[in-house]
Amino acid sequence: MASPLPPGLTPPEVAFLCEMELVTVVPRQRLDELELLGGPIPALQPPYRTSIPLWLALLLKRQRRANIVPPPWLSPPSLESILKLETTLTPFTPPPSQQVSFSSSTLSPPFLPSATADAPPDALPYHWLEMGEMLLDAAADDIPDPDSARRLMRDLREVRMAKLRAGVGVLEGGREVNMNGVGGMEIAEGRAFIAGVVDGLRKDDWLKRNWHAIRKIGTSKELSRKEREAEERENDIGGAGDDDEMDL
Repeated sequence: MASPLPPGLTPPEVAFLCEMELVTVVPRQRLDELELLGGPIPALQPPYRTSIPLWLALLLKRQRRANIVPPPWLSPPSLESILKLETTLTPFTPPPSQQVSFSSSTLSPPFLPSATADAPPDALPYHWLEMGEMLLDAAADDIPDPDSARRLMRDLREVRMAKLRAGVGVLEGGREVNMNGVGGMEIAEGRAFIAGVVDGLRKDDWLKRNWHAIRKIGTSKELSRKEREAEERENDIGGAGDDDEMDL
């Protein structure tokens, strides 16, 4: 029998959903409009910029048919500024504010234009971690100073994960955890740790609420054990007396 699937989205599933995010490309060849299940893809006409899903941008980049314009928050100066905020602020840096009209059928949260060339440079979007890793792997030549960007991304990841673990630890004191600004991949990677802490707190709460009943059960078991041992000793003494009478 196959093992049940873990609750929630796994990191590969989160990365798959990230490929639906919109990014900006500069086409190097013409491409006609495409009608896809996720919505229409506008025609690509060099050298005009166009926003398309990440999966298509990566495909065109590998085929050398387009260049990807990195989002402003992926530049080293922006990452360094966000890293300073993460190390000084107790909560996570707030996500980018989006003023989007939801009348369009091609956009819905969290697939908002937060990774295009017009994205704010001072806020990390929901899919910042997996988006940055994909762009650095497939389009490093389109990103200024990619080595510094990788280093800053790694530092940001460590700082935010440490902050997430520390935030979950306050649950033991009965306080709430502010999850605003936490990314999708961070939630997927920290799910096991968070679930372990929550399960431990539930067990502790159950023990506190049922401590008297558990104590009574333990006391009754102890009394039963003592009575059983006393009966066994009496039976042993009686059996030894019968053996002496038989010998006489």
